[in-house]
Amino acid sequence: MNENNTPDTSRLAAATKVVVIGGGYSGTLAANQLRLRGDVDITLVNPRPKFVERIRLHQLVAGNYDACVDYGTLLGEGIRLVVDTATRIDRARSVALASGRELDYDYVIYAVGSTGAVPASVPGAADFAYPVAELEQAQRARAAIDKLHQDAPVTVVGGGLTGIEVATELAEQGHKVTLVCGGQLVPSLSAAGRRSVAKVLAKLRVAVLEADVVTEVRSDAVVFADGAVRPSALTIWTAGFGVPELAAASGLRTDAMGRLLTDETLTSLDDPRIVAAGDCAAPSGDPLRMCCATASQLGPQAANTVLSRIAGAEPAPLEYGFAGNSCTSLGRRGGIVQFGRSDNTTMNAYLGGRAGAIVKEAICKGTILGLRLQARRPGSAYWYKGGPRPEKPAFGDERSREEQHTEVVTGT
Repeated sequence: MNENNTPDTSRLAAATKVVVIGGGYSGTLAANQLRLRGDVDITLVNPRPKFVERIRLHQLVAGNYDACVDYGTLLGEGIRLVVDTATRIDRARSVALASGRELDYDYVIYAVGSTGAVPASVPGAADFAYPVAELEQAQRARAAIDKLHQDAPVTVVGGGLTGIEVATELAEQGHKVTLVCGGQLVPSLSAAGRRSVAKVLAKLRVAVLEADVVTEVRSDAVVFADGAVRPSALTIWTAGFGVPELAAASGLRTDAMGRLLTDETLTSLDDPRIVAAGDCAAPSGDPLRMCCATASQLGPQAANTVLSRIAGAEPAPLEYGFAGNSCTSLGRRGGIVQFGRSDNTTMNAYLGGRAGAIVKEAICKGTILGLRLQARRPGSAYWYKGGPRPEKPAFGDERSREEQHTEVVTGT
């Protein structure tokens, strides 16, 4: 779909206008879910003309995958795609765009996601470190890798899921990689899972500095807390994330990291016509783990909240859970599926090796197939239906659900 493929204006003369901001996993699913009603005028605003498979960006960094999919196969009939960037949500019912245009709305689904970030507290990081959580960031890192000599040292900062995915992809291609964990290697995995990952990294000759912390990034080196300096021709930063500032810039209440504060129906605390989904949402001030699995569950539920309000019904509180803890690739020939409980707590069981890689690839392909199915059959999206979430902490309690929120998670 594109801006020229506009819906039948006579059918939508009295339609409810819904603007979905953000065309990632949450936004795309939400837009398609809205098609359950035939009297909804749906506009999807996204800064890029194509969908980005964020769970494959580590492959783009390594140069073995494109990670872009045409929206024509992912958006159902009647959805208008506007390639632009939202700069402000006016609560007088319009969305301002970077191009100067304005879109009127009756409801907004806020699905702007998250982005990679480097800490301002680390000198040189903003200038010399490469985050990889967005398409343009990954492309920039790839271009830098293309200029490197094969034996040039590469440092990956961050020992979480993104860090090990990037490190193993590059090491598998013969790059000399150092992984700096800043405390513990993949803390979200079980002890057995961590040992399995450590064996793969050792086999790929990745130097793992588990307890070391980077305190400065230079153009040709990284500096550690103990003063040690290690050569680094390229430093990739996977130890932090950021949230777009659109909600705060629009005068809406956010948490300390910029996520939109909502109730358990994903509705903004400031405006019942603004509903959030995905990484940029903080339901009850207690944000969920940032990953594709979360986005895929919140997107259709955010749409259902809007559909309920259109119908004059009370929206249902969100339901959320996991079939497993995480699924992560370790190069093209290995992977690890960490089993967990529905509440995202880790079990001491995992699937590794080639079998883990096959499952990871199947999940990546299945995610796109699921989006395409939802485009053809609105309402086919699945989420964990185990009842509302347990009681949340009161607003003002700054504790988060997991320490994993401090890293960008591209593993599903």
